[in-house]
Amino acid sequence: MQVSETELRQAICQWGRSIFERGLTSGSSGNISARLSDGYLLTPTNSCLGFLDAARLSKLDRAGNHVSGDKPTKEIPLHLTYYEARPGAGAIVHLHSTYATALSCRSDLDPQNVLTPVTPYVVMRVGRVPLLPYSTPGSDQVREPLLKAAPSHAAVLLANHGPVVTGASLEAAVFAAEELEEAARLAFLLEGRPHNVLTEANLAELAARF
Repeated sequence: MQVSETELRQAICQWGRSIFERGLTSGSSGNISARLSDGYLLTPTNSCLGFLDAARLSKLDRAGNHVSGDKPTKEIPLHLTYYEARPGAGAIVHLHSTYATALSCRSDLDPQNVLTPVTPYVVMRVGRVPLLPYSTPGSDQVREPLLKAAPSHAAVLLANHGPVVTGASLEAAVFAAEELEEAARLAFLLEGRPHNVLTEANLAELAARF
């Protein structure tokens, strides 16, 4: 079902408040965007996700030009590149959530997939999560590595920065971001302890069913 721009504006504010109140981002960190038929909505720069104003959300046209609302987040290159690489993406959530960000700072991970599959849920909602090289926030440095990773990955970790998660809808992107944070938390809780992981047969069954 097609969601109107007004409804999408309200949804960004509602989900932003939910993300903030549950401690998945703090201060003015993190940003959200959603695709429109004529462009994109983004949270404004230096805005707190817990106190967004629907009327003041930034709107860009299809070319990425700022057409209305407050000045957009500096992470425009990140969002627009992901939309370019994933035509089916309807929304993007970029957080500085504690465990996923801590994971992005580690140097002992497989950069092709930072998460060992210990539950089916991160596999179903997020999939494999690569670690992209560090880039200055808001710069075009993120573009080349993201264009390579994005077509086959719905989520990535930006090194020493945090998670970026896409979804077909805003709700789906938020749920996937939450699942990624929980998977990162489990990774730290289980570190150094004997534990089971999903087998290749388990993963194949999930791929076939979902």
